[in-house]
This record gives sequence, C-alpha cells and structure tokens, in this order.
Amino acid sequence: MTGEPNLLLVRIGEVLSYLAGVLFVGFFVVQLAQGEIQRREGVAQFPTDPTPADIAKISEFGAPDTTLWAPGRVSDYESSLNAELPPVLGVLKIPSVGLEVPVYPSDSELLMDRGSGVIDGMSYPHEPGNIGIAGHRDGYFRSLKDVRAGDKIFLQTLEGPKQFVINATEIVEIDDLSLLQDTQEQSVTLVTCYPFYFVGHAPQRFIVTASLDITSVNQH
Repeated sequence: MTGEPNLLLVRIGEVLSYLAGVLFVGFFVVQLAQGEIQRREGVAQFPTDPTPADIAKISEFGAPDTTLWAPGRVSDYESSLNAELPPVLGVLKIPSVGLEVPVYPSDSELLMDRGSGVIDGMSYPHEPGNIGIAGHRDGYFRSLKDVRAGDKIFLQTLEGPKQFVINATEIVEIDDLSLLQDTQEQSVTLVTCYPFYFVGHAPQRFIVTASLDITSVNQH
C-alpha cells in the first residue's frame, strides 16, 4: 500500500510536467506569431503604391549607373521595370564606391534585378540584429569589389538614417553561413557572388561586414 501514494505522486508529477511543457510551447508559438505580426506591420508602414513624396521620405534614387554592369544584367533590370514589386524598405549607400541601391524585403531574382534584397531570415533595415542584404555581382553590387575597411555605409530605413563602418571583406565558400549569424548589436552584412567577373555560376561568395557607427549622431 505504501507504494500507491508514491506512484500517484509520480503520475501527478508527470502530468504537471506535461502541462508545463505544453504551456511553454504555446508561449513560444505566441511570441513567434507576435514577432511576425510586428515585422509585417513594420513593412506595411511603407505604402505599397508610393507617391514621389512617399519615396522621398526614405531617399531619392533614379536610374542606376550601369557602366560596370554585364549586358544581360542591364537587360534584366530593364525588364523588371514593368513588374509589380513590394515596397522598398530602405536605401543602401556606400559613397566611396558610388553605390546607391534600394533594399527590398526579399532576395528573389526579380527584386535583385531591380535593386538589392534582405536575405531570408535576417533582420530588416529597421530592425535590430544582423541586416543581411544580397545583390548581383554583375549589377548593383559589382562596385563592392572596390570597398575597403573603414568605408562608411549609410542606410536609410523606415525608422530613419543609420550609419555603419565596414570592418572587413571576406571571400567564403558557397555553403559557409557563419557570417550570416544574428548579432546582438545592429550590423550590416552584404553578400554577392564571387569572383565578380566569373562566367557562369560563381563558386564563392564575397562578404562585406559592417558595424554600427556609434560616433554618428544620427542613430536611432
């Protein structure tokens, strides 16, 4: 008989542990859902059909300088002008190499034909963490071949201007994702294929990493 109360206590403990696990998972799912809702609301702050005045709130940019672009990429860009695109989340500028490019919410082929795109799963320009932005090596991002450590990156975002300083450039294998990990401090990681003038599918990636410029008075 003495074993029965102990067995009952064990069963009660198992049930309580199960319920605690269910509650924890439910809380985690709710938090993820709320985060995604806030993320989508942030994107929705920018009009889906912006007027010239709306675009000016982020930055003014016109037709790109295609001097360094591959002929095929110029053709793809021109074709993309007739496509329906999602709202722009920001504008990336690197004055030292003359780069100015709109940033779209994903890195699909179409969006990178038109500009640059946030890498799936990485932070948007107006969010904390590692802001991963990809672009074509034979288009907008070809100018990255000339960036140097110490160059400034300016990012116009939905919450205002941000300024970053390039820490380093690295060439990595295509499956090396170590530089795409999230960061505690807001940072920028630019990704394009490498070599820049390789014919065919480039076997490597050229990575630019930059940290928030804490000396800038324009941070939010």
